[in-house]
Amino acid sequence: MKFLDQAKVFVKSGKGGNGCVAFRREKNIEYGGPNGGDGGRGGDVIFYTDANLNTLIDFRYRQHFKAPVGQDGQGKDRAGKGGDDLRIAVPIGTEILAEDRETVLVDLTEADREIVLLDGGNGGWGNARFKSSTNQAPRNANPGHLGEERWLWLRLKLIADVGLVGLPNAGKSTFLSIVTSARPKIANYPFTTLHPNLGVAYLDGREMVLADIPGLIEGAHEGSGLGTRFLGHIERCRALLHLVDGTADDVVGSFKTVRAELAAYGAGLDEKTEIVALNKCDSISDEETAEKIAALKAEGVAHVFELSGISGQGRTGILRALFETVPANRKVVDEKDSEEVVLWTP
Repeated sequence: MKFLDQAKVFVKSGKGGNGCVAFRREKNIEYGGPNGGDGGRGGDVIFYTDANLNTLIDFRYRQHFKAPVGQDGQGKDRAGKGGDDLRIAVPIGTEILAEDRETVLVDLTEADREIVLLDGGNGGWGNARFKSSTNQAPRNANPGHLGEERWLWLRLKLIADVGLVGLPNAGKSTFLSIVTSARPKIANYPFTTLHPNLGVAYLDGREMVLADIPGLIEGAHEGSGLGTRFLGHIERCRALLHLVDGTADDVVGSFKTVRAELAAYGAGLDEKTEIVALNKCDSISDEETAEKIAALKAEGVAHVFELSGISGQGRTGILRALFETVPANRKVVDEKDSEEVVLWTP
């Protein structure tokens, strides 16, 4: 399934039905009087979250949504049928923005939540409503009220506990594939990951959702590389796992580059709990590993984990450290499976 995290849609609620002008005409009834019914109410536009969705791909093929209109009123005091509500399903974590792409109208972060975004138009009154002692035969009725319409932007921000950040080829996708059952694309060239990937890791009877986003490079906040478009997917994360490529010549420079891009993006990403790991330690000597860890600590990093995504070195220690940042009320699994890594992935 192709991943899509932004979409522009047009939504319109239903118009109310018109009121009816009618008079009662029956044999042997001299003064029948007005009996035109009211028009039906137009359908509302409702957005609701669906836990089975994890992308906005459906909105690539359909951008216009219009709720049914209300039926017109009829004679014999028969009101028109109201239009059915239009229900639009979106993934959990979807923001609905105004056309300016800045004003957030609603943030749907919970399961089974729904909101009426546009109200349908009221139905018009039939002429029976206008009968009075001074107007026994009204010949006027109200038209139905128009529905609301507007352009909206939908923006998906994945719900995850931990976000994986780092330069391209730092080993984020490999780590995700090792600690979960996710199967992201892995190759020996930059920007292998072109869209976020989710995985769920289990350890010590608890579970944790990890999000792997495309790598950052210097100037990403200005649009370089893939830019910072996907950083929104880790705004909701409780912690970040910052992977530094241990085979790089300047690990401190790599670390500072990613930290600078997080700060430039804003949204408090540079203030989140961050766990730093020197990756690919199986490809360098113990002396070189110690030197690079010491260099990172000199930059103020309190603790640097040693990690090898290929061999699994340091995997359990990092996961335990990450679990300290997630709530203790996560779903518990069987203890016999605690060291296994199982996954749900979109």
